[in-house]
Amino acid sequence: MLAFLNKIREIIARWWSDFTLQTRLMAAATLVVSLIMSGLTFWAVNSIQQDARLNDTRFGRDLGLLLAANVSPLIGDDNRTELARFSHRFYSSTSSVRYMLYADEDGNIFFGIPFSESEVQNSLSIRRQMKLPDNYARNIDYPMVRQHLTPDGEVTDVFVPLNHNGKYLGVLAIGINPNPTIVTSSHLTRDVTIAVFVSIWVMVILGAVSNALMITQPIKELLVGVKNIAAGNFRQRIDLPLGGELGELILSFNEMAERLESYEEQNIEELTAEKAKLETLVTTIADGAVLLDNNMHVILVNPTAQRLFGWEGNEQVIGENVLQHLPETVKAQLARPLYEIAASESLVENLRDREGTEFRITVPGATNRTVRILLTTVLDQARENVRGLAITVQDITREVELNEAKSQFISNVSHELRTPLFNIKSFIETLHEYGEDLSEPERREFLETANRETDRLTRLVNDVLDLSRLESNKRYHFEAVELTQPIEQTLRTYQLNAKDKGIELIQEIAPNLPPVLGNYDLLLQVLANLVGNGLKFTKSGGRVAIRAYPLATEQSSASPLVRIEISDTGIGIDPEDQEAIFDRFFRVENRVHTLEGTGLGLSIVRNIIEKHHSSVRLISEVGVGTTFWFDLAVYQDAPLPDMLPQGEAALSGTGI
Repeated sequence: MLAFLNKIREIIARWWSDFTLQTRLMAAATLVVSLIMSGLTFWAVNSIQQDARLNDTRFGRDLGLLLAANVSPLIGDDNRTELARFSHRFYSSTSSVRYMLYADEDGNIFFGIPFSESEVQNSLSIRRQMKLPDNYARNIDYPMVRQHLTPDGEVTDVFVPLNHNGKYLGVLAIGINPNPTIVTSSHLTRDVTIAVFVSIWVMVILGAVSNALMITQPIKELLVGVKNIAAGNFRQRIDLPLGGELGELILSFNEMAERLESYEEQNIEELTAEKAKLETLVTTIADGAVLLDNNMHVILVNPTAQRLFGWEGNEQVIGENVLQHLPETVKAQLARPLYEIAASESLVENLRDREGTEFRITVPGATNRTVRILLTTVLDQARENVRGLAITVQDITREVELNEAKSQFISNVSHELRTPLFNIKSFIETLHEYGEDLSEPERREFLETANRETDRLTRLVNDVLDLSRLESNKRYHFEAVELTQPIEQTLRTYQLNAKDKGIELIQEIAPNLPPVLGNYDLLLQVLANLVGNGLKFTKSGGRVAIRAYPLATEQSSASPLVRIEISDTGIGIDPEDQEAIFDRFFRVENRVHTLEGTGLGLSIVRNIIEKHHSSVRLISEVGVGTTFWFDLAVYQDAPLPDMLPQGEAALSGTGI
């Protein structure tokens, strides 16, 4: 039972909570008004009933006195026949009297109209003896009146003492019916009041139910729909069969939701396309890019940044703090600036000053890389709030190497130029100031020294110019070259020099050697440099050989090649020097202190061979000798008329 009552209480509480505050106030106001009106009505009915009772009391008293005055003589004369006739005539003449009872001085009823035992018992609850009220006094001269309820309605009882000639004869009890008009009016007023009260509350309840079903429920559905729309659920629809303004409102809401859904799909497609473009752009750019949020968590990283920071295959970087994954050298320099930016993210002006902050850091690894890191704040559209931080990583290793090489080249050229110039100036000044005091052999020796230094200076300048020309984008005409011609010309050039040093020059050219694709002058310069180096580093009694022979190709589709070798029986090159032998201004004589040179010859050779889309290699052993070789492509029927340096041939079709 308790559970049932609790369930009823919960249902009523839930039902009451569904009503709005306005509905609750209206219900309370209706209750108060209905109670006031009902109270006033019942007060009016009660007043009417009180007046009716008062009138009934007066009427009964007067009627009792009148009847007592007429029947007292008859009772005193003991003329009960006339008493009965008079009483019947009086009872029949009016409907206001319900009963008439006569009792003697002892209370015994001796006559009554209507006189039946059952009726008397129902009216007065007596058994042939009248039970008078406790406060009834015989010695009073006026009637006693009271009201009591019976199954047939309220009855006014009037007890009139019967006195005749100063003698108490008994009592007359008369039952007076209430005024039917007043009773009907009172009942009508009561019924109307109850009907009005019930009607008001029926209307209130029906109005509340109608409000809940027809107005409140649709409004709640609209409220839920608006909340869903605000939350981004544009598929929200309301399906209620309503008409009128509320139905138009629901229809307009559904149209709005449909348009918003269509706009959302279009925006998602556009945003997806733009995101794909942005990701493609970020992925394909040469620089590394890392995007962070305000908490320094990685949002986006492109492959270049993954490669530079060693994050390949590490998908856990996304969403993690970037400082947990940066290399230690990078973390050491970026930790403080990143924390400062994160701590002052609301200070837009300070962050704008930080935009473009640059760091140059060496990242250790298999090959040390030098990177330039730029920190840039990402602001919102109004440029008032910070949304994140962009880290741009540029690999400047090649740039640093080129700058170092440039600085080294300038330093070496300056040093190489200064030495012969200083010697020339010194000997010329000596001849100018002390020429008359010097002997003829001394003046000739000074002039020969100055001439040698001038030749050395000339060679250095020519080598620098050749190297500069080779490293430029100058086009060279390539054609069929018979290798026999540059080889024989080179040997003729160095024949006397080799004879003076006692060195044997040998050429070994395979018979029927096909022509190669190349530039005659450039190949002649390569052979001259290599043969000249061989002669410089070969002692008397040694030999320098030039060989040329075709290479056997295993695949028929491979282009045929011709290999050229220049070998000597000189002092050889240490293994630690073999990798640097082609660098500019690197000279073996710096280590062995034997001969002088510009240190540019082999660098020129490497550049020329690279222009022929090949590479020069060497094998050497200290005290045994050195062999340089390179391969050249055999001339075909339709060769390219102009050749660019290696790596630039792909641009030849554009005229670059």
